[in-house]
Amino acid sequence: MILATVDATVCHATRTATGRCDWTRTRSRGGYFRNAVYRHWDPYEAIPAELLAQDRERLIDSDWTDEEFRGFRASIAKFGAGEEAVTEDLAPLAIALDDIDDGMFVSSQIYEEAKHAVFFDRYWREVIDPVAEARGIERLPPTDEEFFNDAYVQLFDRTEAAMHRLLEDGENTVHNRVVAYCHYHLAVESVLAQTAYYGYQAQYSDTGPEFDQFEDGTRTELDGLIEGITRIRSDEGRHVGFGMRKVQEHIEAGDVDEVIIRETLQELLPHIAGIVDDGQYDTDFDSTPLVEYASEKLSRRIEIITSRDAELPPRRGAGPDQGRRGGRCRLSRSRGPRDGLVAGDVPTADVGLAGRRALQQ
Repeated sequence: MILATVDATVCHATRTATGRCDWTRTRSRGGYFRNAVYRHWDPYEAIPAELLAQDRERLIDSDWTDEEFRGFRASIAKFGAGEEAVTEDLAPLAIALDDIDDGMFVSSQIYEEAKHAVFFDRYWREVIDPVAEARGIERLPPTDEEFFNDAYVQLFDRTEAAMHRLLEDGENTVHNRVVAYCHYHLAVESVLAQTAYYGYQAQYSDTGPEFDQFEDGTRTELDGLIEGITRIRSDEGRHVGFGMRKVQEHIEAGDVDEVIIRETLQELLPHIAGIVDDGQYDTDFDSTPLVEYASEKLSRRIEIITSRDAELPPRRGAGPDQGRRGGRCRLSRSRGPRDGLVAGDVPTADVGLAGRRALQQ
């Protein structure tokens, strides 16, 4: 009886006389899911232990102050906790969606968020804890309350509430689903996470953006962290593309007014800024460029989604027979900015210049 209910809920829009989903319709719309399958990576094996060991040694040998290390540790804790929270909180959206293609993609997204949580768990066990011990700093679990300020708690509590509202009687509406997309796919992934990645590449990779405060060569390169972040960004660029497309489709169909998107995202921006500009630890790091980046990113997302002329990446994803030209796969594997763009945002292969610009801005 439970299986029948779930089947009717998820597949009613594509149901055939035989009781099965109509794949002749859905397979043509499954690009995001196919892309996820094609670009799979293993969080246990893809990031070599040697790179994490190198990060560990560089942090032990660095001239960082204890407060600087504590601040870095807190940022890793926030990332890991965020990935774990989303792994749980996206489940209501997967249940609420009545299109099999969308449900399949969100299911793959939940799996990918779990992979990201595994990476940050590895980094904590193989890098953070050993460095803390070597420096004589108390080892703390990544869930310790020290790492999470009020802004962080508020943002993720609001995201959880927006997602779980979809399970309440009469609340699984287009309006509430769009609000849920705005909380997670746009605010958390498209703005907060991308801002953090931008900062990580600036601080810990020589291929990242230039920050004035690192012009004197004080950047500590952490190749293991950047390798993991690069793979995670590849997944999350796809997640952001999916969320942006769903919101834009609902606006164009007249299901929701674009003012809902503006109000929701602008309401969440102070929490994002409060996470980026924490100020809890006594360091010399200037977070102003990151706060400005987050604000600009949010404004551009609103502009792109609410513009009928904006071009988003196509649904089709890279597969064994896609994204190739002349026998070579055109998937970008760059770790740093290329052509003025921040690497990792592009969710599909060969989306075209306009599509890349739309998603990167």
